[in-house]
Amino acid sequence: MKNVTLCYIERGDEYLMLHRVKKKNDVNQDKWIGVGGKFEDKESPEDCILRETYEETGLRLTDYRYRGLVTFVNTIYETEYMHLFTATGWEGEIGECSEGNLEWVRKSDVPSLPIWEGDKIFLKLLADEEPFFSLKLSYDGDVLVGAVLNGRKMEI
Repeated sequence: MKNVTLCYIERGDEYLMLHRVKKKNDVNQDKWIGVGGKFEDKESPEDCILRETYEETGLRLTDYRYRGLVTFVNTIYETEYMHLFTATGWEGEIGECSEGNLEWVRKSDVPSLPIWEGDKIFLKLLADEEPFFSLKLSYDGDVLVGAVLNGRKMEI
């Protein structure tokens, strides 16, 4: 089981998205996701998202919110706990990312990009300003087979 962070940096009606096309053997190969990554020893979720955002984008977050915990269960991959953030303030300039290409994308266009099916669920929760939530997403390989929000099964 692993702990990771993910952040959707917001600029008006856009998110800064990472198109994962540069890493070999990447579970997110060709997908569009936010920025973030794996915890290092002794890091809190906030420590991790600040470090990972800087490493991947060159931006130092100045205004961010911890929005929810997403548990990914998969028949192929190990269980992952993803600490989900949004950010509206930062300093610095966007640089090159070794994991993919960074691009500002209209929020309304994100669901039509190649993203994980379950991402559509938590992106809607973010858009709806849902209070802090716990979302469990179950996959059989790349196929979403179940979703549970705050302990209640969802229709998918």
